[in-house]
Amino acid sequence: MAAVTIDLRVLKTASDMNLIQKLEETIWNMAPLPVHQTITAAQNGGLLLGAFIEEELVGFSYGFPGFNKGKGYLCSHMLGIHPDHQDKGLGALLKQEQKELAAEMGYDLITWTFDPLESRNAYLNLNKLNAVCSTYVENCYGDMDDNLNHGLPTDRLKVEWWITSSHVEERLSIEAASAENPFDWGVSEDNLPVLLNTEWDASGGPVFVPIPANFQAIKNQNFELAMDWRFKTRGIFQALFSKGYAMAGFVKGTEGPVHYYVLVQRNELKLN
Repeated sequence: MAAVTIDLRVLKTASDMNLIQKLEETIWNMAPLPVHQTITAAQNGGLLLGAFIEEELVGFSYGFPGFNKGKGYLCSHMLGIHPDHQDKGLGALLKQEQKELAAEMGYDLITWTFDPLESRNAYLNLNKLNAVCSTYVENCYGDMDDNLNHGLPTDRLKVEWWITSSHVEERLSIEAASAENPFDWGVSEDNLPVLLNTEWDASGGPVFVPIPANFQAIKNQNFELAMDWRFKTRGIFQALFSKGYAMAGFVKGTEGPVHYYVLVQRNELKLN
């Protein structure tokens, strides 16, 4: 079987933006971004990238300029992959191309948000890209009616990707044996993971925090339990961030239905 050729391109034209709209509808079944918005961003410091297979757009990223307290950065607002081409590494390819081009444009920081309970995104952001997180935003987007978010508070983590930093080139190595694992979990009557405790006196050392390996399955089978995970982990992450911690890694559990964030003191990370 011949290898699939993936062509990455910068998207600039109105016809490019129309392709993005069609892909958005396929991925999320929601109203797409207006063309006048995306094309204006592309012409004013933003960056839109497309992944093509045999001239079909199968993935895209959309970023626009951000500014806060005298600091400019690229706000990477959307990353989407066609359902038929997910889990093939396209997301990582688009992010790496975004990193290279953003650096050429003069950016040293790219930010975006993701749901803290989505393990696939956590693995990509923290392990493959070497980004970090130390900001938790409650109900960031308000109520959303798409399949992934309907009925849940849209809590988000804000990713910081310091694209010219030592941390991105070589992520901090954390010995699993040195990390504390204070948050116990069990299994519900319907065989789903349950977080049992949220209280812990932080010692300042590395710490594991569990999340479900498949949060959407929990949401579909036991919505009350999904809400329980949302509110309990919200409290844990907010408490740890307030004590100087940052997410710096993600470990896939070898047994059971949970994976783990790895948090360390933010001042240990080489982000400049």
